[in-house]
Amino acid sequence: MKNILLLVIKEYGACWLLNRSLYSLKLKSLRLLPFAERFFEHNVAVSRIDIFEIKTDAIKDFLKRLPIEKQKEIISRADNALSGVLFAFSCHNFDYKNPIDWHYSPVTKMSSPKDSKWYKLSDFDPNRGDIKVIWEASRFTHGYCLVRAFLLTGDVKYFEAFAAHVKSWLKDNSYSYGINYKCGQECAIRMINILIVYSAFKEAGMASSELENNVGTIVKDSYKKILSNFFYARRCIKNNHTISEITGQIIGAWCCEDDKKVAEMYALLEETISDQFYADGGYKQFSSNYQRLVLQLMECLFSIAPKTGHYLSKKANEIIKNSAQLLFMMQNEDGYVPNYGSNDGALIFPVASQDYRDYRPVINTVYAVAAGNRLYKAGDYDEELLWFVGKTDFPITAPERKSVSYDMSGYYILRSGESFLVTYLQNYKSRPGHMDQLHMDLWYKGVNIFCDGGTYSYADASGKSLARTASHNVLMINDLDQMDSDGAFLIYNWTKRTKFNMNDKYFSGTLSARNGSYFHKRNIKIEENGYVIFDSVETDIEGEATMLFHSPCNIEVRENRFRVIHNNKYLCDVQVNGDISLCSSHMSSHYYELEEISCVMVKQKITDRKCVFETHINFIDSDKENNG
Repeated sequence: MKNILLLVIKEYGACWLLNRSLYSLKLKSLRLLPFAERFFEHNVAVSRIDIFEIKTDAIKDFLKRLPIEKQKEIISRADNALSGVLFAFSCHNFDYKNPIDWHYSPVTKMSSPKDSKWYKLSDFDPNRGDIKVIWEASRFTHGYCLVRAFLLTGDVKYFEAFAAHVKSWLKDNSYSYGINYKCGQECAIRMINILIVYSAFKEAGMASSELENNVGTIVKDSYKKILSNFFYARRCIKNNHTISEITGQIIGAWCCEDDKKVAEMYALLEETISDQFYADGGYKQFSSNYQRLVLQLMECLFSIAPKTGHYLSKKANEIIKNSAQLLFMMQNEDGYVPNYGSNDGALIFPVASQDYRDYRPVINTVYAVAAGNRLYKAGDYDEELLWFVGKTDFPITAPERKSVSYDMSGYYILRSGESFLVTYLQNYKSRPGHMDQLHMDLWYKGVNIFCDGGTYSYADASGKSLARTASHNVLMINDLDQMDSDGAFLIYNWTKRTKFNMNDKYFSGTLSARNGSYFHKRNIKIEENGYVIFDSVETDIEGEATMLFHSPCNIEVRENRFRVIHNNKYLCDVQVNGDISLCSSHMSSHYYELEEISCVMVKQKITDRKCVFETHINFIDSDKENNG
């Protein structure tokens, strides 16, 4: 236990440990002395709520030009929402009852008590299940379905449903009782979404004094909650929560006409962007989806800048532009990026008709604002530009997708013909999310041949398993993880990047794991028709080493090789040295979605402290369909 504590102090810092302890003390104090909560509260007075200006005429015209099937999908989801069936995590139609029970989990069929103070409710309750399932309804992302359906049809039932849901939420969520007041980030997202949807309805000619008053109350209560508990997001979590709550405070302070607080939060935002992003655009939470979440918050901040009078500095703007470009560079043609790192299913502003895994809407919008030009030709993803920028007529100036290294961030991308390969090797300065150092994500002709497992759920054993080494395309010694973990989020004994080198046809990188117990070196070289990968390990640990290849495709194992099959066509032939076996594994493309995939394991004994794997990936022209 002493060694673990020393590691945590070394990696997370003594200040983090002190702040985390202080926050634990705060929660214990509130449980023992509930009256102490008032010492953390702030009095706020909301005097205006018109911070967003949404050009609904342009959005209406755009929606009516969408393919009929996409229009029907928008209307169908809105109609479902009328009866409490919400499109949750961009994947599931979860029934939250009619009228909506804002404390109910459709997965466990259990409700969290709405008359208990937030600090008395556990984040992880095995009976209630994953807290995020309950939170999903209260994020009000379904409000976008309602207003988009209204713009398509002109049917007032969608406005009436939104107004009724806001009223119902206030009735069932007294400040600061219940699970929906546990998290300041949830309050920020709820407040922003309700304000945007309210503003869109109002611009489209639908408004009522009751709804306006109710929205003002939600802004007041959300802002109060964020202020009362911001210490936790800023000093303890220090990730996307921090930027969410800073954005919430900027909006809350503006609504209260507190110019001093607005300026203070913009200054902190600048500091936080520099702290949480690398200069080359990588996000320090090591997650594609959390990087997108923060970029969507940047869209929000860009859109309100004319009202607040504050704009990002040239330095921050450049970082955000680089972040959008980084995602663009490791993107498949369909808009997908590797399912890298922790993925909680968040698409906080679902204002385009693309699949959840398609990152084009946000990448295009952020890049257009930060760089002054767009990255893609016109498409359905342009709707996001209309919501946050109000126009789509930016010149197209897209960089060439090619082999590129982001050494600060630890992203390495090799491209050749119709394929690309992404690997990661970070020199961690902040908390990792997954055990995925030197993971290999391989794409060919639009197919993610070797994939990342994703997340599934933070509260489920399957989710914990997907975060581990065995769920990534890496080298594993015995059954050891690259790092150690405790609970849902604490990872310690971080790996270290010791060497790395890359050019347009070659990558080489070495990691040190488990305090130098083993070193893994991975070399990847582009060949004429694929890739050759050399993996070597040096260790004092006895046993065996295993190379892992996870694939959503069908696998056919042959002697000293295996073949990957998609849609009854061979994609590639993989030659390996070692004992090959095939087993089932799992992948989660969306939160709370789990599908079975294949895992190829190639094993060797560790001899004389060493083990070497040689992998040749040769692509097969599926049009010729070689059955040899």
